[in-house]
Amino acid sequence: MTGVPESTDVTLVLPCLDEAAGLPWILSRLPEHVRAIVADNGSTDGSVEVARDLGAHVVHATPAGYGAACHAGIAAATSDVVAVMDCDATLDPAQLPPLIAAVAAGSADMAVCRRRPSAHAWPWHARVGTAFLAWRLRRATTLTIHDLPPVRVFRRDPYLALGIEDRAFGYPMEVLARAAAASWTVTEFDMDYRPRIGRSKVSGTVRGSVRATTALLRAAPRRG
Repeated sequence: MTGVPESTDVTLVLPCLDEAAGLPWILSRLPEHVRAIVADNGSTDGSVEVARDLGAHVVHATPAGYGAACHAGIAAATSDVVAVMDCDATLDPAQLPPLIAAVAAGSADMAVCRRRPSAHAWPWHARVGTAFLAWRLRRATTLTIHDLPPVRVFRRDPYLALGIEDRAFGYPMEVLARAAAASWTVTEFDMDYRPRIGRSKVSGTVRGSVRATTALLRAAPRRG
């Protein structure tokens, strides 16, 4: 597996809401040259204490919302290259180096994951919603991605210059829409997708998946 270039300093931002169960595994899997920022969005399960005890830097993100947590973590990062990953242990930070290497080498403005699920790791309703949203993105932009990726790697300053405004569930869609509008090269890498640790707050039920898909669809770009 490609390693993180020795000269590349990387911050892994982990947007967090009640993920105390998954954080120990995630933080034990950091590649060399990668440090973690846990962007806490109001956890009440001890996530902050777990993260600090394991050596992660913690920032508090407001208002409530996935996008708010991502933005707070990215704003707090001081490295040139930043990765964002869900911290429910569905994805392995040890598989980040190829994505980081692509951005560090300049072959991609943003590297993202394409989830390859193990059995029972991804509910059918969440998978269908994601496939539909990815199809909408391909129809409306020049992107060729097949997932709405929960892993994104990029250079911090150009990313912040995209001016992403959504602070809730529409954030991942706006990220990709603005990257496409800026003519960014977005490259997809396969990553293993595992059953999550802890309870899903978004796509664990059909109703939750429908709500998440609807929110993301509102942020989707329209065909020009």
